[in-house]
Amino acid sequence: ESYLLSVPADSSHVATVKAKTVYGALRGLETFSQLVKFDFDANRYTISGAPIAIDDAPRFPHRGLMIDSARHYLSLPAIREIIDTLPYGKMNVLHWHMTDTESFPLQVKSSPKLWVGAYSGAERYTQQDVASIIEYAKLRGIRVIVEFDMPGHAQSWCKGYPEICPSPTCTTPLNVANNATFDLIENLIREITGGKPSSPSQPRGLFPDDFMHLGGDEVDTSCWGKTPDVAAWLKAKGMSEDDGYAYFVKRVAQMVIDQGHRPVQWSEVFDHFKGKLPKETIIHVWKDFTNVTEVLALGYNVLRNVGYDNISWYLDNIDKPWDALYQNEPCAGIQSDELCKLVLGGHGEMWGETVDGSDLQQTVWPRLAAIAEKLWSPRASTQDGAAALPRIRAFRCLLLQRGVAAAPVDNKNARSAPSGPASCYAQLGSFDQIFV
Repeated sequence: ESYLLSVPADSSHVATVKAKTVYGALRGLETFSQLVKFDFDANRYTISGAPIAIDDAPRFPHRGLMIDSARHYLSLPAIREIIDTLPYGKMNVLHWHMTDTESFPLQVKSSPKLWVGAYSGAERYTQQDVASIIEYAKLRGIRVIVEFDMPGHAQSWCKGYPEICPSPTCTTPLNVANNATFDLIENLIREITGGKPSSPSQPRGLFPDDFMHLGGDEVDTSCWGKTPDVAAWLKAKGMSEDDGYAYFVKRVAQMVIDQGHRPVQWSEVFDHFKGKLPKETIIHVWKDFTNVTEVLALGYNVLRNVGYDNISWYLDNIDKPWDALYQNEPCAGIQSDELCKLVLGGHGEMWGETVDGSDLQQTVWPRLAAIAEKLWSPRASTQDGAAALPRIRAFRCLLLQRGVAAAPVDNKNARSAPSGPASCYAQLGSFDQIFV
């Protein structure tokens, strides 16, 4: 995604973008678009400060936004609209949290009753719908990674296939003692991955990306101990409930690995089982107490976005302003630059309990821009929130010009409306700024 942008002083010459890949060219063109302003008095487009030479590259290769269509269904137009916004901040990943306790909206041909767990017959995604979103994102330089949270957060699976859950009154975690559970999951994974590695010239499966997110968080195994069949199975195997949890997450991760992809699992999985996980596993850290240095020292890659604290990248924390998010350093506490290289990047996580198509954009933006700059720009350039303030204010105005419903920068609560009449640019010293 690196690029070289050159804008000559002489308007008779052309600006150029040079890049090794089409994705670098896209990032360079985005920067160029943010340099160009329309002068209404002169009735022409202008670029201030030429000549300009920019040699740019991302700090982290993985820079994403998570959307949650399990807590509230998101329409295809709403998803396309949020994808449109991601290149503006040079983000390159859409993490699609597809299923959870509340709903299972996706068509799965190998297990056609899974989407009985959708909120309604109208709030579903066909495989053709998904393919259209993936192609739409690809043309904008955005990868799409799907998440099926398991074995916890999976009550919606039971509506179509009650046999994969422990009992009608104790539905989660998924039934570790029943081979039908793993048969269903393996067939689901095969639909997602195509059963083999993908390549740019030969994408396979419904979600061709190399990563598949398997969740694994917030698993209360007490249901297994309360269910006689499951408890007897654990006893026969000489397993505790926690051993059953390990067996489940490792077995499912190995399915993904065997099909040529890399599993992503939330940090509880590492916190429980440490270095016993396959090394292909990517640890998605959201807990403050997870020892990230330990994770990296054991050779695992990390995605980092600490969850519910004062500098959280969880965007559902609407009381956390942009400058708090800007203090969240992905390599904080990591003891060497070499270990930091194993951090792939991170996400802004837009958990959907209080978000649907009516307020998605203004809950995400402009705070996601603070995360975007932390993930793209060099660490030394992102230490000063006061210096970033005019950039994020200018960027918010750019988003409004492009039709994005970005909330005011200085809101006490993220998605509140403006407090009164004013120009967006009145809060700026200058609007000749590029945010990232």
